[in-house]
Amino acid sequence: MKTFVLEGKVREGLGKKATRELRKEGFIPAVLNGGAIVNLPYEGTLANGEKLVEIENGRGVIVTDFAVSPEAVRKLVYTPDIFVIDLTIGEKKVKAVLKDIQFHPVKDTILHMDFLEVYDDKAITMEVPVKLEGHAEGVKAGGKLQLSMKKLRVKALYNNIPERLVINIDNLGLGKTLQVGELSFDGLEMMNAKNAVVCAVNLTRAARGAAAAAAAKK
Repeated sequence: MKTFVLEGKVREGLGKKATRELRKEGFIPAVLNGGAIVNLPYEGTLANGEKLVEIENGRGVIVTDFAVSPEAVRKLVYTPDIFVIDLTIGEKKVKAVLKDIQFHPVKDTILHMDFLEVYDDKAITMEVPVKLEGHAEGVKAGGKLQLSMKKLRVKALYNNIPERLVINIDNLGLGKTLQVGELSFDGLEMMNAKNAVVCAVNLTRAARGAAAAAAAKK
């Protein structure tokens, strides 16, 4: 994956009122998940912006609340590319990936962003764009290629996740589909349903007519 550099602002105040004020100032609230799992009660010291969230009896995870400017994340959000992010929040420096974005239902502005801290030895699940290559046999025969899944979910170490999942479709025939279960990539575990259709070559009127004409000659 490509690398994106992002600097966040530590959030001092939380709650609805503080969040509204933050947005009025032109910032986007964000949270960094995936921090260290610790035993409760926690005897360590939390940095500015950090808080403990209980995940099970006697254990909690450290998450970090921060904020970013719309301009700082524009090229991260409005792109088909995926990135590993060199994220700085105050004195904290981590590697992360973007997990989720909440948009305003009317204005389409960004309301909130969720990031996940990543580690060299811990697999993550994320969506990766699909890129089809080749010229399908079915298209040569008059069919129409349809891409049904523009992204696929994979599980892997973050540094094994490619920018694109390149799929060759040379052998995809007329009226045939390519399903997730037929795909295999080194170091990646496919997380979508195996029978989910990635792409297909659909029959067109012209292709049906050609097939009928060929059958009539036999």
